[in-house]
Formats: sequence, C-alpha cells, structure tokens
Amino acid sequence: MSALNYHITHFVLSAPDIRHLPSDTGIEVAFAGRSNAGKSSALNTLTNQKSLARTSKTPGRTQLINLFEVVEGKRLVDLPGYGYAEVPEEMKRKWQRALGEYLQKRQALKGLVVLMDIRHPLKDLDQQMIEWAVQSQIPVLVLLTKADKLASGARKAQLNMVREASLAFQGDVQVEMFSSLKKLGVDKLRQKLDNWFSELEPAQEDDSPPSA
Repeated sequence: MSALNYHITHFVLSAPDIRHLPSDTGIEVAFAGRSNAGKSSALNTLTNQKSLARTSKTPGRTQLINLFEVVEGKRLVDLPGYGYAEVPEEMKRKWQRALGEYLQKRQALKGLVVLMDIRHPLKDLDQQMIEWAVQSQIPVLVLLTKADKLASGARKAQLNMVREASLAFQGDVQVEMFSSLKKLGVDKLRQKLDNWFSELEPAQEDDSPPSA
C-alpha cells in the first residue's frame, strides 16, 4: 500500500448538487459531520494547508459539496454540514437533499469519514449517517474531534464508549480520537485513507445504454 502525499491536495470545485459534479469515476472519500464538528479543520490538518477547506467562525458555511483532488482519480469530498439550528428551514432541506443524493447515488464514494465533537458524540443525525453507510456497505471512520478539549482519562472513556456503541451498527466502523490543534489522530486518518484509496475498486464510467 503506497502512502499518498496529501499535502498536494488541491481544490477542484464546489457543487450545489451531484448533477454539477465531474464524472462519477475514480475513488472518493467523503467527510461528513455536524456543522460544528471541525470538518474543515480536519481537512486542513490532513493536507497541511491552512485554508484548503475554509474554516468559519459561523458553523454551517459549507453549503455546497466541495471536491478536492489528491492525485488523479482520488478525491476528498467535503459534504455540507448537517444539524445546525440557525439556518433557515428551506435552506436546511436543500442541503439535506444534496447530501442524501450524493450519499445514495454517487458510485465513486468508497469511504465515509464521520466527524463528531468528542464531547457530544453520536447525535441522531450522526447515527443515521453511519446506519446509512453500513446499509450501503460503505466503510466508516468515525473521528472524535476536539480531543484536546478533554483530559486524557475523559478522552479515553469517550473513545471506549463510542467504540462500544458503534458495535451496534454491525458494519465496518472504526472509531479514533482526533485533534487538529494537537495533530492527534492525523496518522490514523492518513492510514485509513491510504487503505481506502489503494484497496478499493475505482468506479468506472458506465457505458451501457440507459434502460427504458
């Protein structure tokens, strides 16, 4: 398994829905999480780029599907944050639609990183996300972010609790701690991505004529 150099990751495009994404080929790993779970910070830490994914003081700014390419045919996808209260209802529905569509229809999606604040893990939407992935046979890496906010004993207790709880999903679900600030868990994230990018079959463009 060859290690990829995530530092050369570059932004490709932002799309309001899957119809605006490039062709559904190659391998994509998507990052999903509540709007304040630290998704952008995790992507910036992974790639060692300060502003690859824009971090915002106002959670919920990622309203589009943002696509980044590591190397040709291997992409990271920053999905719209979910579950943030201070967003107009109609806008929220639009995001949820874009999110659901991407997760259900995108053939290139081969792995899902679900980020949750270690202090408030496994909220309803997080659990739905994991359940959906397991049903679709997509492997999941759960990152418990902001681990620097807890003392090490409390961190370990949370990690064990979430690992225990995730057994109920009965799928390929791995749980790790993460801190952008302390660079904690970055190696585990890179390892997992390398794994997914090297082991999984890339999606091919389907040339068969559409069935009537």
